[in-house]
Amino acid sequence: MVIRFTAFNFNLFNLVLFIFGLTVGSFINVVSLRYQPGRRVFDAKIIGGPTDWNNRSHCPYCGKILNWYELIPIFSFLIQLGRCRSCDHKLSFQYPIVEILSGLIFVFVPWHITNLQSSIFNYSITFIWLIIFTLFLLLSIIDLRHMIIPNSLNLSLAILGVINIFINNYYQRFNFLNGSFLGVYAPIFGLRENIWFNYLLASFFAVAIFGLIILISRGRAMGLGDLKLVASLGLIFGWPDILIVLFLAFIIGALVGVIFLVLKKKKIKDMVPFGPFLVLGAGLTFFFGYQIISGYFRLFGI
Repeated sequence: MVIRFTAFNFNLFNLVLFIFGLTVGSFINVVSLRYQPGRRVFDAKIIGGPTDWNNRSHCPYCGKILNWYELIPIFSFLIQLGRCRSCDHKLSFQYPIVEILSGLIFVFVPWHITNLQSSIFNYSITFIWLIIFTLFLLLSIIDLRHMIIPNSLNLSLAILGVINIFINNYYQRFNFLNGSFLGVYAPIFGLRENIWFNYLLASFFAVAIFGLIILISRGRAMGLGDLKLVASLGLIFGWPDILIVLFLAFIIGALVGVIFLVLKKKKIKDMVPFGPFLVLGAGLTFFFGYQIISGYFRLFGI
């Protein structure tokens, strides 16, 4: 994978992508807020209930059906000063934050793909990564809210990873120097001969690490949802990128944990969902994997 560093140019096309991303973010909010643990992400068994997908969007506090002008991403929240127009209850900042993050995903994921070696299948690769990051965002919200990662999301990520492997293999995009977000540093870690062996081993390695942690901690440090997620991440990122994903996730998780302890927001025995940290590690590896590993080796004069 040849990485070309080009300056970001915000143009009309990027504006359209950002606006589209905002609408996707609005939908992600609906899905995450209506999701109930123990049910499929898209399940409408409770007809007429708060999670019924046939219901129109409404205030979660007073139940008022929202008009179209109250559903405009970001702007409706700002114009209403973050409050419901009916009951004046404060609305969650999750709404604008998720919409903005989704908008940024739809702008910067395609931009980053163009910084990689151009090819005739960049559109398909970009589409796959957009779906992956959208699922990352949804997964993180659900894990933060419910301390659970739905099997359907982990399975979807795994399938996307396998599709990505098929495409890279078909177009022979995996070799000694290509197929890793670590660029020219990837060959140092070996396993560049066969793409299937590379990605399957990455998944197995991640599962082995987390399985050992779960076994030693008796399930108190990690959950099965995290185990399934790292299996999917291995199929998405391959070797050695999965090493950076896990390393960053553990570092960020440890730092956040220390901050919570210092601020007395959490106690040592309190559980913090690890899924969002894995997603952060994955995102940083996708965008800055080369820079991170390059900076690490420079510390040792390599």
